Amino acid sequence: MIAVDTNILVRYIVRDDPEQYARAKVFLEARDSDDPAFVSLIVLTEFVWVLRRVYRLPPQRIQKALMLMAETAGILIEDEQFVSEIVQKGVALKDEFADRLVAYCAEKAGCKSTVTFDRRAANAIPSMEFLS
Repeated sequence: MIAVDTNILVRYIVRDDPEQYARAKVFLEARDSDDPAFVSLIVLTEFVWVLRRVYRLPPQRIQKALMLMAETAGILIEDEQFVSEIVQKGVALKDEFADRLVAYCAEKAGCKSTVTFDRRAANAIPSMEFLS
């Protein structure tokens, strides 16, 4: 198994650099369930941020890209079941994808909550609380 960085996934999705797209395509399409490309939660979070903020892709296209990755046998996403659940719930359509992953990682580490100054996140995610 080989891990991929954000830029490999971005080139594959947006195709803005023909040479890098071609190399990413060959690499990713050569992966299978016996030798998948590993996508960490950090890379996934950065991937969504880059597509949303830098490339200004619509949320539906980002969600579609995430769903495609989750369904591809040659890609193994860290904590894939959790990621699939939040993507199917439409979290990728909102601006809370990274917040959900932050809270999830904290819960997985045994934290009882995550404090934040982000009122929106604190209101949307039960395990996050606003630090007043």
